[in-house]
Amino acid sequence: MTPYRDGGGPGIFKRLLIGAALLIFASAGATAVAAFREVDRVVNALKLQPELKLGGELAQSDPGKPQTLMILGSDRRPKHNREGSAGARSDTIILMRLDPSKNATAMMSLPRDLKVRIPGHGTDRINTAYEIGGPRLTLRTVKRLTGLSINHVINIDFRGFYEGVNAIGCVYADVDRRYYNSTAAFSYINLPAGYQRLCGRQALQYVRYRHEDTDLVRSARQQDFLRQAKQQIGVGGLISKRDRLLRIFGKYTTSDIRSRSEVLRLLKLAVFSVGQPIREIHFEGQVTTGSEEQNIPSYVTASNATVQRLVRDFLGVKDTPGPRGELTARSRRRRRQRTGDLGLERAGFAGKEQAIAAVRAGAGGKLPVYYPTLRTKRSLFTGPPRVYKVKEPRGRRYRAYRMVIKRGPAGEYYGLQGLTWKNPPILDQPTEKRKIGRRTYELHYDGDRLRLVAWRTRTAVYWVSNTLLQSLSARRMLAIARGARRL
Repeated sequence: MTPYRDGGGPGIFKRLLIGAALLIFASAGATAVAAFREVDRVVNALKLQPELKLGGELAQSDPGKPQTLMILGSDRRPKHNREGSAGARSDTIILMRLDPSKNATAMMSLPRDLKVRIPGHGTDRINTAYEIGGPRLTLRTVKRLTGLSINHVINIDFRGFYEGVNAIGCVYADVDRRYYNSTAAFSYINLPAGYQRLCGRQALQYVRYRHEDTDLVRSARQQDFLRQAKQQIGVGGLISKRDRLLRIFGKYTTSDIRSRSEVLRLLKLAVFSVGQPIREIHFEGQVTTGSEEQNIPSYVTASNATVQRLVRDFLGVKDTPGPRGELTARSRRRRRQRTGDLGLERAGFAGKEQAIAAVRAGAGGKLPVYYPTLRTKRSLFTGPPRVYKVKEPRGRRYRAYRMVIKRGPAGEYYGLQGLTWKNPPILDQPTEKRKIGRRTYELHYDGDRLRLVAWRTRTAVYWVSNTLLQSLSARRMLAIARGARRL
């Protein structure tokens, strides 16, 4: 078995639309009349689809007290809500904790391949509960697994993703590598690497990509896409687009929430949560190896003690430190850290070849080419750099290039980006600026992990991106950035 440590990265569409709906409350005017009008609009939107019938499985809470929501993302809305889902699949199961006594919102994603006992149906993957009995059986299964009291369930159909992304004006995403598949076994995609603007169809292909990926990497990619969407739009942007987002939310959402009083209870928690950080609880377990030939499924397994520890972190709203996941044994990496070895090797010759290829493809001039002279051991450039143009929101095009490095057999990718657009959204609000030698580096953190290291010249900006699992330490990231040289 191999370690499984989920990055807690829920599907972008669910979190984005739920966040948008809750943020609508905060946009209400200063008067009670305006606030009630906004609440009534949310109630009416939730009534566009049939109510989820959950058979008394939900817990009640007093106004202002903490609430736990279960968010389901499926590829099809269940035709009836008591039992059975007509073949629909639950792609995402998220638990969200809104607690006014804490300074953050907690979120924990349950892996869809998690091995559980499904009440009345034996042992199977957790997403099978949705196929068999819809949201109600999924709710019973999650309650049995975690022991949590759950106050509300929200089920969102993936088919609204296209509309949702376009409604916010698309998203600029830092795509770590080329994503390609033309076989019938998986959805078609042909998306090149590099910082770029993704709209509906491409964005959906990107976040749902399965070919040559694990659930762990896939959820991390979804989490990263959400972070970049939130960074670009912000609270004000969501509020200004609330009418269109609310229509999409209502069209593709089913829930048990129906009354004004229920919405008002969430209102108090949502207004508090808008400006608070999200704490991700990473699900930890083991991945078992299956066999298609022998019809042996692959599972994610976790002991009851592990699940209860994660539940305590969830209720306590405690962020999980470290990378979003583990694809290699931890012991080897810890030995490397103790000896002070950063696990890097010289790559000046290969990096210079990349730079020359970029110039031949059209880089240079106002976009001087920087290349890495250090890379992680046993890693390789995936091919020639991509040289292209990025169109900013007003239509102006900027020159860009991307070098991609594949790290290890697991297929983690990091890279170096150059861009003549001096103020792309990805570089907004660095966590820290640090002057080292002649360069000033802009450091962008997610929790305790260094996600991106950027620096600027007179005509362009450059950055080194971490892997989707953020498996490169801050020392490695800084060493790679400091080792970058201009051709």
